[in-house]
Amino acid sequence: MEHFTPLSSLIGGILIGLSATAMLGLLGRVAGISGIVGALLARDASGGPWRAAFVVGLLVGGGVFAVANPAAFAMTLDRSIPALVAAGLLVGFGSRLGSGCTSGHGVCGMARGSKRSMVATVTFMTTGALTALLVTRLLGGRL
Repeated sequence: MEHFTPLSSLIGGILIGLSATAMLGLLGRVAGISGIVGALLARDASGGPWRAAFVVGLLVGGGVFAVANPAAFAMTLDRSIPALVAAGLLVGFGSRLGSGCTSGHGVCGMARGSKRSMVATVTFMTTGALTALLVTRLLGGRL
């Protein structure tokens, strides 16, 4: 970990925890991004406005941060566009297969003590670590 920033990481973790807690406390909803976006794209009538506001907030917040600190968005990985597209599709498929994503299971589900979320989190963390090991060590870091 050559670029580890403990203070930024701590602040980010606190903000994620506070946001997830606020969403559960105020709306009674879990802050799982894949579920929020999935229901929004499926045009689920229940909660459409808050789901849209949540997604717009993510995009606007990212845009504001990109303008304020463009260096934070510098792409330093040497990956091909097809590899990035394949990775994104696999993450989306895994989110649907696991009935949730890292934010839903890893942050919200684990905090609630959900056994299903614990299994899901261990599964995607293990798979991610093995994939990173495979790509960096066996494939020389290039795809």
